[in-house]
This record gives sequence, structure tokens and C-alpha cells, in this order.
Amino acid sequence: MQYGLLGERLGHSFSPQIHKELGGYEYELCPTAPEDVAAFMQGRNFKGLNVTIPYKKTVIPYCDMLTDRAKSVGAVNTLYFDDDRLVGENTDYFGFSAMAARAGISFMDKRVIILGSGGASATAQTVARDEGAARIAVISRTKGCGYGDLPGFSDWDIIVNTTPVGMFPDNYGRAVDLGIFTNLCGVIDVVYNPLRTQLILDAEDRGIKCAGGLYMLVAQAKRAAEIFSRKIISQQRLDEVFGKIENSVTNIVLIGMPGCGKSSIARRLSERLGREVVDTDAVIVEESGMSIPDIFAKCGEAGFRDLETQAIKKCAAKSGIILATGGGSILREENRRALRQNGRIFMIDRSLDRLQMRNGRPLSKDRVSVERLYSERDGIYRALADGIIDNNGSISDAAEAIVQKMNQIGR
Repeated sequence: MQYGLLGERLGHSFSPQIHKELGGYEYELCPTAPEDVAAFMQGRNFKGLNVTIPYKKTVIPYCDMLTDRAKSVGAVNTLYFDDDRLVGENTDYFGFSAMAARAGISFMDKRVIILGSGGASATAQTVARDEGAARIAVISRTKGCGYGDLPGFSDWDIIVNTTPVGMFPDNYGRAVDLGIFTNLCGVIDVVYNPLRTQLILDAEDRGIKCAGGLYMLVAQAKRAAEIFSRKIISQQRLDEVFGKIENSVTNIVLIGMPGCGKSSIARRLSERLGREVVDTDAVIVEESGMSIPDIFAKCGEAGFRDLETQAIKKCAAKSGIILATGGGSILREENRRALRQNGRIFMIDRSLDRLQMRNGRPLSKDRVSVERLYSERDGIYRALADGIIDNNGSISDAAEAIVQKMNQIGR
């Protein structure tokens, strides 16, 4: 192996794609159990290696030397050879600093709460200290202050989550309730899958500057790729690769009235982009073993909505898919949050008089029913949507409009 990533569980990693874009080399995932790390490191069967949870401190004794940066952080996430010496570096430092700066979050004179006490926490502490934080508090279940002490920090300025809470596949956990804080000006979460954790969604809803971990991942990979390839990678190239990666892992979520053309547009987008299409109604039918009308007849609308929420949470946790939703999927706040985690949401807007009647669908069986649904839901669709797509013309035109808007991500 030439280059790769060492960690315990790596099924969620985007690193191979990122390094292929930045460095042009093949990059392998090396999921390794704790009891096998020693043999892996002693074998030294690599030219360059990145290290992730939970081994950023574990690998230090196997290094022949550490850079000053790695020493100051006390954690290593990049390994490379200088002649025959194995060098430990910390490129997370560069990635974390770049992520905060891109979000407009400054640590200067700020009081910073850092959740977690592992390698990522050490990086965040070092960056915050180097960039002028007034005070730093580490909140951990094992070190420093405990989570029960958080009310005593309610007027502090910045929260940084370095724990895996909220990370795929446990997307719906949150590290802390932002409601207890009165003075927050920044929230950072190093988790990058999902793109927006519950913590980041909470910050967005409160209008607080925030950043998820994907930019950190790409920025630290840029620095690692420079070390591996011994070539300088420009800021412009970093931003280009970030935009491409973000685009590729972001779900295209289609919302809108029954009969507005979501399914047809999803199929056309799939042909255009080669992405998988997932239809939440189809998932409900498959997993329940009943048709939608039969679910309504047996369980009522409330029962159907419960099944719909389960389907949405399952489907929205995926990455890089086209997700076509039922017309009422946006009625529950928990559904809206789930769709936002990994999704760029497009409302398919079709004139009321052009909406297709849906035979057998209990809530849109006639024109009067459709008009009632339209008046109830139109405002919710528009408030949730990242983009509104006119579908009063051709399906191809609507699909192409979505492609163009997706290509603007990260620019």
C-alpha cells in the first residue's frame, strides 16, 4: 500500500475520493481493530498514512520523530517517511483553523467550550489557544469538567464538538442542548457525516455562525497530500475539490405537492447524473407490505405519518442520492430536520391547475382536496426549500435547473 487511512470504523469515510482529487494517487481504507494496530504500525507497509479515531494518540510511540506541530497538539493524524524515519505530523491543525476561518468564527478573546478530550479535542484546543482564545474549557465524560457542569458556562462564546455524537449512523444524537447558552457567536462540529449534525442544525436555526467538519476534512487532506506528493496545492484547488466533494455527497431532495412531477424529475436527474433514486413512498410500501391507501384505511393518517417519518430518517441518512418525498413529508419538524442533514432541498413548483390527480391517494383524490392541501402546505415548501424549481415546462428543463443549482454548491 502507498497511501491510506488507519482507523477503527471507516465505512463512512470520504477520504479516498478527496485524496484522488487532490493528489492523484490511490488511497486505501485500513479499518483496524485495536488489538491489530501494533502489528500494522510495526509492519510500516505504506508510504504515507492518515490516522483517524481512535488512533491519533495510539500511533505516537511508533513514530521516530514528531513535528513541532504534532508535539504541541499531542496527537498525530498524518504519517510519512523522511528517509527511513517515520514522522508524525498533525494536519488536522491546518484543517480546523481553515474551517473556522471559512465560517467567519474567530477565537480571539473568546471563551471556548470544547466537547470531548481525544485527539480532535487536542487539535481544537491548540488552534483556539494559538489564535488568541481568552479561556478554554474541556467538557468530557472522563477528563476536565463534566457535562453536568455546562450550565456554569452558559454565557461563553463558542462551542466546539469533537466527540462522535451525531455521527452516521447515529445521526439524530446531539452533543449538547444549545438552548442553555445565551451568548453564542460560533458553533463548530468536526463531524462531517452527516453534513449538518443536529448541533449544526440547532445553530443554523438560531442564526449562529457554524461549521460542519467536511471543510476541515478536505483542508487537512490538502496539507497531507502536499506532504505525500511534495507539491504545493493552491487555495483555489482546495476550494474546487471541496465544492466537488460536497456536491457529490449532498442529497438532492425533491419536495412539493402530489402530482407536481417529483418522481419524473427524479428519474430524469438519475439519467443525467447517474445517482440512485430513492422514493420515500416506495420505501413505506416495501417495508410495510401495504399500499398507501391500505395504510390509510388500516392505520389512519397518523399511522401513515409515523411510517413516513421512519422512512425519511432512514433514507435521509444516505449520501449522494436523489430523494423524492411524499407531498406531506414536510409536515413534521423532525422530517424537515432529517431532510436538511445531508440534503439540498428543491421545491418542485407546478401551477395548481396543472397538478395531476392521484388515483387512490386519500388526501389528493379530487380538485377540492388538492386545493386544500395546496393552501396548507405551499408556505412550508417555500420556507424549507434551498431552491424553487418551476415545473410548468418540460421535465428536462426542471431537471437541468436543479443540476445547475447543485453545481453552485461550495462556490
